[in-house]
Amino acid sequence: MLSALTVLLLGCWLAGHSAVWGEPSYPKPNISLLSPSWGVSLGGAVTILCCGQHEGLQFVLNKEGRRVQIVNSDYLALFHINNVSREDGGNYSCSYHNQSEPSAVSDSSDPMELAVRGADVTIRCQVQRRDVRFFLHKAGHLKPQQRMDSAGAWAEFCIPTVGRQHGGSYSCSYRPWSEPFISSEPSDPVEIIAADESSPPGLTVITGVSVAAAILLLLLVAFVCFRKTRARRGAASRPNSTSPMGALKVPAQEEHIYTNIDEWKETQTL
Repeated sequence: MLSALTVLLLGCWLAGHSAVWGEPSYPKPNISLLSPSWGVSLGGAVTILCCGQHEGLQFVLNKEGRRVQIVNSDYLALFHINNVSREDGGNYSCSYHNQSEPSAVSDSSDPMELAVRGADVTIRCQVQRRDVRFFLHKAGHLKPQQRMDSAGAWAEFCIPTVGRQHGGSYSCSYRPWSEPFISSEPSDPVEIIAADESSPPGLTVITGVSVAAAILLLLLVAFVCFRKTRARRGAASRPNSTSPMGALKVPAQEEHIYTNIDEWKETQTL
C-alpha cells in the first residue's frame, strides 16, 4: 500500500509533467502538512509540502503575508520547521516562480493552518485495592481537579495542552465504593513545571543552593585576589639585590647570653 508521502510526490510529478506537455502555465500550487498531518506539539518538528508544475522553480513559504523560507527545487519543495513554538502557529501559503524568469510567478496557494498544541500530561494513581473512586488534587485548590471511577486498582488523569496555568503540585486520593464517606490520605505530590515562554532564551535563574554556591565562589575568588595583591606589594617594598642600597648591611649588635647569675656578676666586676 502506498504511503501518503508517495501519493503526494507522485501527484506533484504527474502534475508537473502534464504542464510540460501543454502550454507553459503557472497555476497556484497545492500546500499541505506532510508530517505530522494533524498539527504539531510545542518543541516538535513539522514539514510543509508545496507542489508546483515545472522544473527549475523557486518556492516561497509565507506566513500571513510574511516570507518565511525559500527553497529552489523541481516540481515540489519541503519546508521544515524545527523546535516549534507558539509563534509558529498560524496560516501558511506558498507560491513559486521560474528561476530563469522571475516575472513568471504563480498565484499563492490556498491557506493552510498550522495548529500548535501544548504537550499532554498523564498522572497515574495506583492503590492496592479495587473498586474505588480516584480524585486528583492540586495544591491551593479546595475542590478536586478531576475524579474517576475505576474497577481496577489504578486510574490515569490526563491534562491536555499543558500551559503555564497547569503548573503546580498534584496529588491523588481515593474512596471505596462501599464506603463513599471515607477518604484516604493524599498521595505524595508530583510537580508539573510549565516553561515560561515569555522568558528570553538563554536566561537562567539561580535559586536556593545555587545562590549560596555562587556567593561562596565569589568570596573565594576575592580572597585569592587579595592575597596575590598583598604578595605583589610586599615583593615591591623589599630592596632589590642589584641596587646600591641592597649591598649595604647593618652589622648586627652582638648580644651575650649569660648562663647563670655568677657569670653575670663576674662580668660586672671586670
